Amino acid sequence: MTVPPLTPDAPEIAAEAIRATITRVLEKVNALSEGGPGWTRPSYSDLESRAHAIVESEASALGLQVSRDHAGNLFARMAGRNPSLPALYCGSHLDTVSQGGAYDGQAGVAGALALVSAMRATGVTLHADFVVTVTRAEESVWFPVSYIGSRAALGRLLPEDLKATRVDSGRTLADHMREQGFDPEALIAAPPPDRARFLEFHIEQGPVLDRAGEAYGIVTAIRGGLRYRNAALHGTWAHSGGAPRDGRADAVVAFADLVMAIDRIWAKFLAEGSDLTVTFGQVDAATPAHAMAKVAGELGFCVDLRSEDVTVLEAADLALRRETARIETERPGIRFDLGAQSRSQPAQLSRVMADWIAGGAAMIGDSPRRMLSGGGHDAAAFSNAGWDSTMVFIRNWNGSHCPDEGMDAADLARAVGAVFAALSENTGP
Repeated sequence: MTVPPLTPDAPEIAAEAIRATITRVLEKVNALSEGGPGWTRPSYSDLESRAHAIVESEASALGLQVSRDHAGNLFARMAGRNPSLPALYCGSHLDTVSQGGAYDGQAGVAGALALVSAMRATGVTLHADFVVTVTRAEESVWFPVSYIGSRAALGRLLPEDLKATRVDSGRTLADHMREQGFDPEALIAAPPPDRARFLEFHIEQGPVLDRAGEAYGIVTAIRGGLRYRNAALHGTWAHSGGAPRDGRADAVVAFADLVMAIDRIWAKFLAEGSDLTVTFGQVDAATPAHAMAKVAGELGFCVDLRSEDVTVLEAADLALRRETARIETERPGIRFDLGAQSRSQPAQLSRVMADWIAGGAAMIGDSPRRMLSGGGHDAAAFSNAGWDSTMVFIRNWNGSHCPDEGMDAADLARAVGAVFAALSENTGP
């Protein structure tokens, strides 16, 4: 894939280009945020658009051809020698959760630009086009729709998705798209692109690599999710000193019953060898109606079920519903309303592309593990659309989706170096 062949000093030149690009891009993007702690760039906000503009500037400086689709996804194309071949798309997103971290999404975009910098610095020209890809609205905390930008890019966003409202503004996805200069109606009418290939660098959202002391790993599958984002539990308000235990319909106690029951059920699923995570990620029993001297009559919560197996998600959902029915029977006056359900599909990623990356890693003396992704990512949307898709996880500590996300830029640079080695040695997927 190289024209001309790499010179003996090319690896060192590439490594320096990769390090410099990662550092520069992360610093520029992370200068954009609402007030802290952490980093907040809402989906389809001015801040997200300004972050995309930074990437456009970087891509233009590298001589890439920049375009956007009707949803605002950014594509920066480095021409290959044979444009008829399926292109290799590489990137991630730049929106964040509220008070998120410095690397979730940003690292993947920086890694994609770093690959181009290394190729430019060493004279590498690929057979196929290489496309730096920056999606919109990957973080579904803002709109209750999974993978908005990537599904839009793939022609898989639905008209009803455009009616979803953003949590902080109450305005629709379509409204926010238009406000940022994009065209939701044209988006829905646009034909899907030809299938190609997609690669995403991303921090691991768990502790596996950090505990193992490993810089990066190759992702084989991405869990799907089944969520109730706006569940509610209704009880009966009462005076804390006047209402006897017998006869109370305490929303907090009923919720505690549900949490402990589902935790036991989760443990049983795991003991049987099923892949599952269960999270009650948001609990609200602190509205103005609540007080220290009241028995809680209302409680809001959300439930997030994840698995690589759809049948496990269905079984866990059934167990959840059975437990809510049991509690309603055993605790008169208690009523659950789980509300609307949303889903994201599990994705099996490309073994061919994983083997290709492993080959590049071997060239630089690495043997990265194969691993499962617990979090959802744009790579899942591309895979579910029939693209060959893969991910490279980068070691992360202090958790994810929080201000304390930790990543060593040298780990990301090493992972990018492994992919560069694969690209530059004619071992392309």
